[in-house]
Amino acid sequence: MNVLDCIIIGGGPSGLSASLTLSRARRNIALFDDGTNRNRVTQASNGFITRDGIKPQAFKEIALKELENYPSVSYFNATVTEIIKDIGNERFTVKTSTSEEFVSEKIILATGIQEIFSIPSIREFYGKSLFSCPYCDGWEQKDKPLVVIAEKEEHILHLTKLVYNWSQDLVVLTNGVQLSKEGKTELQKHNIQIISEKIKELIGNDGYLQKIEFETGETIIRSAGFVAPSYYRPNQFAEKLGCDIHENGEVITDGVGRTTQKNVYIAGETERSKPSSLMISAAKGNKAAFAVNTDLTMERF
Repeated sequence: MNVLDCIIIGGGPSGLSASLTLSRARRNIALFDDGTNRNRVTQASNGFITRDGIKPQAFKEIALKELENYPSVSYFNATVTEIIKDIGNERFTVKTSTSEEFVSEKIILATGIQEIFSIPSIREFYGKSLFSCPYCDGWEQKDKPLVVIAEKEEHILHLTKLVYNWSQDLVVLTNGVQLSKEGKTELQKHNIQIISEKIKELIGNDGYLQKIEFETGETIIRSAGFVAPSYYRPNQFAEKLGCDIHENGEVITDGVGRTTQKNVYIAGETERSKPSSLMISAAKGNKAAFAVNTDLTMERF
């Protein structure tokens, strides 16, 4: 079996960026992706220079088409199910959902993160009329009657202050959480309504919000808004490979993608277990690829 220079797991902006950089460095690499990218539900990816407003799938297709120019990269539409390291982390065996096995000297983890919503019906509207990032989707929602849904005071205040920049017609829903007196005062001085009743249901058609019903039976009319999900890594590859994890959930690195485990690198949202923009994720992938290529170069020269 041929030993690859690097296997990249995850075909989001960080994994695609890392693949391009390493293929241009003439490294033999394999990129695995199973189509579960977090931004797949959005209608448009905004804020990426030269690609503002592009559909996420089109963004990926352009990137994959560019990779076809480089013969040393192979793309596999498959889920990685297991990574087995040998003693000393000199080789990694990667197993996939298609029952194939690949061996590589180095691994880049770029599998991203996923959202958790405390209100299940948010998922029906997420990406069409409810969003998590004002920088990504605030412009399109400017001056609309918006809702902010969050359940931790620090998230409520931070997100509301941001969204206020795009629309001052705001209602904040805390879903049963009581804000501190200071928190209430800070929002109310800007005439922002705060509703602390528990949310029963979000109502709308085809992903577009129309109104929100509370357990009291009352409703409010809102056309869009922003939410503060919780996030998690969809796999435990970093933990199983022995990478050191900070108590806040962040994978410890040297700042350019090298983890505390030899030959294991990480890129994009996977590292911090927090959301970031496409541009930042792509830059992280580029950095991790630089680290991989530098290490291969120095080890073999």
